[in-house]
Amino acid sequence: MSLLPSNSKDRLNKALEHLKTELGQLRTGRASPGLVEHILVEAYGTKAPLIELASITVPEARQLVIQPWDANIVKDIERAITASNLGVAPTVDGKILRVNLPALNEERRKELIKIMQAILEQAKVQIRSQREDINKSLKNQEKAGDISEDELFAAQKELQKIVDDANEQVKKLGEGKEKEIMTI
Repeated sequence: MSLLPSNSKDRLNKALEHLKTELGQLRTGRASPGLVEHILVEAYGTKAPLIELASITVPEARQLVIQPWDANIVKDIERAITASNLGVAPTVDGKILRVNLPALNEERRKELIKIMQAILEQAKVQIRSQREDINKSLKNQEKAGDISEDELFAAQKELQKIVDDANEQVKKLGEGKEKEIMTI
């Protein structure tokens, strides 16, 4: 039986999910729906993520095709993508938009890796913060007499294993993204 709070793994997994989302939004040389799906589009008097307004496909390695469910919002989507600072210009082709991604130069690749490393560090900080919060909770339980000192150490050991696994996942995600960025 685990003495860790029941939401311990969930809290660490949320940090990992956030990391995956952030890394997915980094523009590499290869097209990916994750690059644009979270862009907020002003349509119907409200803002909504692009993924809720259109289908996003990757017909070629460096091209995205965005097909809105409603052809009337093509211009709204075009405006949102242009304003998103991705460094791409969508072209309207009838009822769809095409987004061609230019090849990355060496300087931009190195810049992206620095950005990626900052995102990875942010994820590690989140994981450490969660570990500290859970540790405080465990120590408070021990002070209150809810768990013994031995149970505290066992729970801390279990927590450290979970944190180490999460940090290993961060490292693997970072290595994979770096390889993707550096692939020409």
